Amino acid sequence: MSTVAARPVPNTVDSRTARKITLAGCVGIFAELYDNGIFGFMAGTLAAVFFPGSDAAVQLVFLGYAVSFFFRPLGGIICGHLGDRIGRQRMLVFVILLISVATAAIGLLPTYASIGVAAPTLLILLRVAQGFSVGGEASGAMSFLAEHAPEGKRGLYTSYAQIASFLSLLTGTLIAAAMTSGLGAERMESWGWRIPFLLAVPLGVTGIYIRKRISDTPNFSRLKEEGGLAKNPLKEAFASAEHRRAMLLALFIPLMNGSGYYVLFSYMPTFMTNELHFGQVQGLLVTASSLVAICVAIPYMGRLSDRVGRKKVIAGAAIAMALAGVPCYLLIGTGNVALAVIGACLMAVVFAGHTGVIHILLVELFPTRVRYSAYGLGYNVSAALFGGTAPLLMTYLIDRTGDVHMPAYYAVLTALGTLVAVSRVKDRAHLPLRDA
Repeated sequence: MSTVAARPVPNTVDSRTARKITLAGCVGIFAELYDNGIFGFMAGTLAAVFFPGSDAAVQLVFLGYAVSFFFRPLGGIICGHLGDRIGRQRMLVFVILLISVATAAIGLLPTYASIGVAAPTLLILLRVAQGFSVGGEASGAMSFLAEHAPEGKRGLYTSYAQIASFLSLLTGTLIAAAMTSGLGAERMESWGWRIPFLLAVPLGVTGIYIRKRISDTPNFSRLKEEGGLAKNPLKEAFASAEHRRAMLLALFIPLMNGSGYYVLFSYMPTFMTNELHFGQVQGLLVTASSLVAICVAIPYMGRLSDRVGRKKVIAGAAIAMALAGVPCYLLIGTGNVALAVIGACLMAVVFAGHTGVIHILLVELFPTRVRYSAYGLGYNVSAALFGGTAPLLMTYLIDRTGDVHMPAYYAVLTALGTLVAVSRVKDRAHLPLRDA
């Protein structure tokens, strides 16, 4: 292993350039996460279109949702290897192109009524392409932003990317709510469901245009000039005891994402409609309220982590979620929209302490030589095991037990898991990023 640039080098990117890069990165993340998230919001309608007459239609849709997550590690490995070898910027252009094409193609699919079982088969294959793409996006985009951020502001700058991801979910929620309310179930199932997916085309074109116009990161460019790039980044990561430990932490620290991002936001509209008997629009609007709350809270958590460290903020969020998870779900389960909004928003603010900081903590675990590959593998395996399976697991457990509080128990369990894992981290918030 090369020792080139082994000593941390402070980032000298000026604030104006960093803001420009951050804006460009966030636009791309918005497009990418909208494309991925709209599938979860449209689950009820997709169940009727692609699995008509099945008693387990919604579970089958979430099975397709979950299957795609098992291709995220593959995306993380391949895109991570290339990102550490040829650059972050090129891979970020590729992944947004891939997911935009896959999402638009879902909007053009024939229905089950037209071609039978081939329709859900094609749907799942396109979800696989989406999963591969997102596997290359998360670690690549966050590494890209962190490597451009000014020293002392990495938490704040990378938190903006999380705002973009939740704004994309908010956009998907509002589009789904407006279309469901305006068109009604019959027209949504007939043709309206296609529109949210076809919006991937203008979003993707915008994201690709912006990403093609930005330069690669100072850290990667410096390492490339000095001849310090790894020939096989993932092999190098596995050869180091320090990196193996960091990848294990990258697997378990994001546990709260399962109950936060994938249950509280992606699964919540379906959960409220199917299990709590809210109207479809009511469920979507409760989710929209919580998305507004988390978008407001995230930058404060990112800035706080720059001051007190990543470890304290994530540990605090985990403890708060373990305490508040059940009471908040009890508020949601009252059937009262106002109380449901309060419960969902409280959980969203608590979860902001995790999601607004988790990615920069993981970025800082690895040096530039292996960052994209090692971070991508650990994080995407975590997403596959504990995130993408969460909606399917919740629908299965509720169906088997009749207990609608399963999401609350999952929130507490994953929070405790994150708390244990983050306690093992060495906080590098106040140190420069390492190149090797």
